[in-house]
Amino acid sequence: MKRSAILPALLLLAPAAWADSMRCGQRLVVDGTTREQVIAWCGEPTSTLQRVVLRPPIVWYYGRPVNLGGGYVEVLVETWTYNLGPQKLMRRIVFEDGAVVDIETLGYGYREKS
Repeated sequence: MKRSAILPALLLLAPAAWADSMRCGQRLVVDGTTREQVIAWCGEPTSTLQRVVLRPPIVWYYGRPVNLGGGYVEVLVETWTYNLGPQKLMRRIVFEDGAVVDIETLGYGYREKS
């Protein structure tokens, strides 16, 4: 395959690997950011949802998950939504055990009723 044909093919695959992020002032919220950092940088969310899920205990060993067995452990999953107003897109941040694991961009925000 020609070198000139490889680059466009790689560029088509790249967007699937991009993770979403959220900017709060000069700070950037990305995967791994803690709850405390998000509150300090972005303020309180518009809404929150908490739930507990059961997962098998896993330890990461050389970049690969290793199942420890022995049943399941409870993991706190929190979903925060930030309404940034009608001129900006809303954001949904998902935390597992106090760290960001997912950031979604939603539709445009809305004006808060007084």
